[in-house]
Amino acid sequence: MQQKITSFLWFDSNAEEAINFYTSIFKDSKVISISRYGDAGPGPKGSVMGITFQLEGQQFMALNGGPHFHFTPAISLFVNCETQEEVDELWQKLSEGGEEQRCGWLQDKYGLSWQIIPSVLIRLLNDKDPVKSQRVMNAMLQMDKIDIQRLRQAYEQ
Repeated sequence: MQQKITSFLWFDSNAEEAINFYTSIFKDSKVISISRYGDAGPGPKGSVMGITFQLEGQQFMALNGGPHFHFTPAISLFVNCETQEEVDELWQKLSEGGEEQRCGWLQDKYGLSWQIIPSVLIRLLNDKDPVKSQRVMNAMLQMDKIDIQRLRQAYEQ
């Protein structure tokens, strides 16, 4: 079944490099198709125009559309992680050459924002006890990369 809604990412001219980077990091990931510019378009003839690709089974599209638009943190890709090892690995790989930010957010070297979030954080923030969930929130607000052990310590205080 074809995915109904697909995220579409606009790059200046380095979509192929970025997509190769992303597909090297995530499992169940691949380039599905590449289209190239002909005689018309902002890119040189034969250069990559668009790429359809998959990360963890989720389909995306990318375009080399020129310098008209840029990524902002107003849109991010949220990655639900199960272990600290997964958080650590994705954080290290995606933040390389980019910028680490607060509360599990980072901006990669291509300017795309990511949220690298352990699923336990969501469970703890949604706890029925508002005092416990607030302690977890306060702990998270002090972190860049999310630390599951510190979240649990805040929860158990």
